[in-house]
Order: sequence, then C-alpha cells, then structure tokens
Amino acid sequence: MRLLAALALVATPALAQERIASHCIAVAAAEPSVVPAALQDGLEPDSVLIRYLDHASFAIVTADGTVAVTDYTGYLGTQDLVPDVVTMNSAHNSHWTAAPDPRIPHVLKGWPEGGRPAEHRLDLGAMLVRNVTTDTRGPFGEGAMRDGNSIFIFEAGGLCIGHLGHLHQIPSDEQYAAIGRLDVVMVPVDGGYTMRLEDMAGVVRRLRSSVVIPMHWFSGASLQAFLADMAPEFTVVETGGAQIALSLHDLPSQPTIMVLEPAWLD
Repeated sequence: MRLLAALALVATPALAQERIASHCIAVAAAEPSVVPAALQDGLEPDSVLIRYLDHASFAIVTADGTVAVTDYTGYLGTQDLVPDVVTMNSAHNSHWTAAPDPRIPHVLKGWPEGGRPAEHRLDLGAMLVRNVTTDTRGPFGEGAMRDGNSIFIFEAGGLCIGHLGHLHQIPSDEQYAAIGRLDVVMVPVDGGYTMRLEDMAGVVRRLRSSVVIPMHWFSGASLQAFLADMAPEFTVVETGGAQIALSLHDLPSQPTIMVLEPAWLD
C-alpha cells in the first residue's frame, strides 16, 4: 500500500474506541525489541505510531486513526492531514501558531490565559491528553514566567507518552508525581535554549522511561553530546527513519534512546 493510501486511512475520522488502560506508574515487564515501522504497514490494535515531523513536532497515531500533533506550527507537510488534537507551547514561533487549521477540533495551548495556568484533560476515547505545567524564563533569559510551559502526556494503547515541550527547569517532586511513569518521552537536547545537557540528562534519568526520543536539536553537535553522555546507561539506536511503532508489550528491556530523523508528511 502506498504512503498516500496509508495517510488517507490515518486521516479518516476516528471511530469510537475504548482506550486500553495505561500503566503510567508501572514498569513494563516484557522484554521484546522495538522495531521501526513504516506508516503504510498499518498498526496492531494495541500499537501507537510516533512520527517525528520537525524540531519539536511529532504525530502520535493510534490504531483507530486518532491523531495528535505536538508543538503544532500550522504545517505538517503537503498531505492534507487534519489531526484530532494539537498541542502548542509559546516559547518561540517554532512551537505554536496563531492561526491553527480551523478544521482541527481540539487546539490545546500550553501557556496561561486569563491569569490561570493551562489545565487540560481531553478524552478522545482511544487517547487521553493531559498536561503538567512548568515555569519558563523569558526569550532572552530574563525572569521566570510561572506555568509558561506544558509537558503534554498522551495515554494511548496502554502507553504513557510524554513530550517535555520547551522545558526550562528541573521538575519538582510534585511535578514528577503529576507526570507519572512515562514509557516514552520526547526530550529537547539543544543544550541551551531549554536546559543544559547535563541537567536534561538528569531529568531523563529521573523519568526512567523505556524509550527516549531526542528532539529540539539545532545541530548534530548537541545531539551527539547528549548521546555520548547517556550511552553508558542507555542503549542508543540510530533508526535512520522518521517513525516507530510501539506497544506496551514490545518496549525494550533496557532503557533505549531512539534517534529519529524528522520528515514532513509529504
């Protein structure tokens, strides 16, 4: 089946489906391997596709066609895909848009509005989307902005998938507790615009996720520095592709960094 046909399938409105219960606080006991998958291969009922689009944007797709896009900027590629939900953070214009596609039914902003922090808990049936806020500093390093960033968490296919957004601070114990056990985490590894690499590595170690996906890198230098720091404790897999399919039962037995190469949906 060609990519176009597969994307058409993904873009079909999601049918009502009971979400497989996640295990955000539990450590997966299974010991199989993670296998890169092509979008057109289709998904097993308990699998989730993660596609790296660009910078900090990922498409998260469930088997019934529910689609979420993180740090949505208004562009996904030349294919006319309408996600069910998009999340945004306001740190830079590479993480949000003021003019999201009006066809998207759920646009979740990660920053305060009306003096109140963002608070989301959206149940889409096959996927639950929630957030945990963290403080940010100004664009030029000035001052702290309370609750300026949201860590968005996607519970789907029994997995807990976290996107750290534009993380500027080491989470507190209370924030770690609110996040829970993440099976998969997308981590910014720019080394400066968010956090120093050594601090971000500490966050990754504390989260103890089975799969770590680096993002938000501007050059190979910061990415390679992050991988070198984590290699003694994490298996590093250079996938050579933009996407992987995961399920709760085929998470790696050892913490694994999966390096994806971003690609638009063209």
